[in-house]
Amino acid sequence: MRARTTTVRGDPRAVDEGIEYVRDAVWPMLRGMSGCVGMSMLADRGSGRCIVTAAWATHEAMRASAVAVGELRDRAVDVMRAEQMEVAEWDIAVLHREHPTTDGACTRVVWTQSDPAELERMVDAFRLSLLPRMTDLTGFCSVSLLVDRETGRAATAITYAGREDLVRSRDIGSAMRADFAAAMGLRVTEVAEFELAVAHLRVPEMA
Repeated sequence: MRARTTTVRGDPRAVDEGIEYVRDAVWPMLRGMSGCVGMSMLADRGSGRCIVTAAWATHEAMRASAVAVGELRDRAVDVMRAEQMEVAEWDIAVLHREHPTTDGACTRVVWTQSDPAELERMVDAFRLSLLPRMTDLTGFCSVSLLVDRETGRAATAITYAGREDLVRSRDIGSAMRADFAAAMGLRVTEVAEFELAVAHLRVPEMA
């Protein structure tokens, strides 16, 4: 399974317009494309930073979508009055859903860097040791781990039922993250929190 993320840093006043565009224009087109198995959008209304992730059944399906998705992406940049945009492609290494999400769900994203040669060991340890601890947290809904096997970069998205659950998990999440990073030799490069603005996921369980 593959994923393409598009990170847009737009005008905070245009976030609602961006969400509407992604929900009403981007998703209907994506779901009609061969091999597309889902899409989500994370939004930070304070900064205007949004991340749209499209998931694909195969690398070939993702590549075949490049031109059409590029046109949608350019329009999204205009809608959100963005000054910066970043596109990245990933393998979906882990995906686990404990509970379905509803309105008000929030997501914490953790970006890490590791030695590419140690990435598989990290993924295995994530499944065996970190994932069971996450599922015990109050309000936990789901987690996905995206990896770039060539560079060793990874992005972990942990979704909670609501803002209160996200806030409540900060301290224990920080401690778990620090322990895991130390054990695996990871460097945490960024941690950010978002509203889960759009979620249309048909990706099968990969835990």
